[in-house]
Amino acid sequence: MKKYFIIPVLLLTLTFTSCFDDMDDVEQVATTAQINDFIYRGLNFFYLYKADTDELANDAFTSTEAKNQFISSFDSPESFFSFLKSDQDRFSLLFDDYIALENALGGISLNNGMDFGLVLYPDDSGNVFGYVRLVLPNTSASDAGLERGIIFNTVDGTQLNADNFNDLLTPDTYTIGLATYDGTTVTPTSESVTLTKAQYTEDPVYITKTLDVGGTKVGYIMYNSFTASFDETLNGAFGQLKAEGVTELVLDLRYNGGGSVRTATDLSGMITGQFTGQVFYSEQWNNDRQAAYANNGLFTNVTRNDSPLNSLNLTRVHVLTTGRTASASELVINGLAPYIDVVQVGTNTTGKFQASTILYDAPAPEFSRNEANPAHTYAMLPLIFKTANAAGNTDYVDGLFPDIELEIDFSNLGQLGNVNEPLLAAALNNILPGPVAPRQSTTLAKELDVKNGLEIMIVEEF
Repeated sequence: MKKYFIIPVLLLTLTFTSCFDDMDDVEQVATTAQINDFIYRGLNFFYLYKADTDELANDAFTSTEAKNQFISSFDSPESFFSFLKSDQDRFSLLFDDYIALENALGGISLNNGMDFGLVLYPDDSGNVFGYVRLVLPNTSASDAGLERGIIFNTVDGTQLNADNFNDLLTPDTYTIGLATYDGTTVTPTSESVTLTKAQYTEDPVYITKTLDVGGTKVGYIMYNSFTASFDETLNGAFGQLKAEGVTELVLDLRYNGGGSVRTATDLSGMITGQFTGQVFYSEQWNNDRQAAYANNGLFTNVTRNDSPLNSLNLTRVHVLTTGRTASASELVINGLAPYIDVVQVGTNTTGKFQASTILYDAPAPEFSRNEANPAHTYAMLPLIFKTANAAGNTDYVDGLFPDIELEIDFSNLGQLGNVNEPLLAAALNNILPGPVAPRQSTTLAKELDVKNGLEIMIVEEF
């Protein structure tokens, strides 16, 4: 079984030393051509969009020499990987450091605790302001007293803009200059906050609570990543809701960029429970792999650790979404749709219906870690299959569109889990009209498509 997670990209500088000529003592360094050969082998074997790149065809070259000349003609693994990718592929990734990737098996990353979004000023200046989406507990951001909704517009005294925000927000330590935003104008204040990143393990089950709305018990879970190592925590959260007698559920996936396919399947079984053994999703691989590898993902009644699922047996679920809702989150929405009423509230999702897995420089078909070439630390996460639900729905490249559309008001985000928070209020009003009036909001500002980490759906086993 392969287990992988969503993580921030960390760079590792490798140093090589030589003391003796004994091959046991000299660390070998792979050439670009050798790494490119690994990339070619992996994509030729597993790539979902193999047919889109002529050079990946099994008969593309008349000889091994011709193929090797092609592989050697690129000056970097990154340029080679980019060349081989299909134009319709937005999500396949190449890493130069799989050590950092593996460190995320437990959801571990360098983090200052501030999950933020970036928004263009509405005055067409190209300037950018940030807003705090949420703050992780026991981090630099929480220690500094940051809260959801706080606005900042400078980093280390420099105004954020569309060209510099990545460089300014990359260092391990930086200082943000706070501001206010009234819907049209950003006004700096004299306050600033210094944040420092540290190794952090994030619990993706951010909020679990039961709301009493007009006599109806509504469960609310804010879930931020499909991290396999927290499956039992997620199941425990549903056990809490089940014990409290909820009859409706609001699942907040607005900032959930994806993760484990198996966890997505389990979550769907926790929401329902009455469809065990039925098709949750089907797989579509490339033509070479379809017959041998494609399997249906089935609803289950146990976690991967064989713990019974705490299933709510619901026939309806409200799901809160934004443009950051991606991949495994979309799989849950799409996979449940043929079986129960899925009411989507917010904005349309990312549009990632494909799954990936990590490939190391090792022999096919495993491309396994324990056989990885020790001369480099490159690995890749190519798209290997796409999913469809039981009704055949797939290829939602523009995302899944909400039933109740509500734009983000950056000047008044509301408190997560509070009945008056705009997205939650809209869901509650649909569940039981009257008790909570949803706030309509419009905005002249445009949020940048910026992620605080990699947001991709990764399959765990095949």
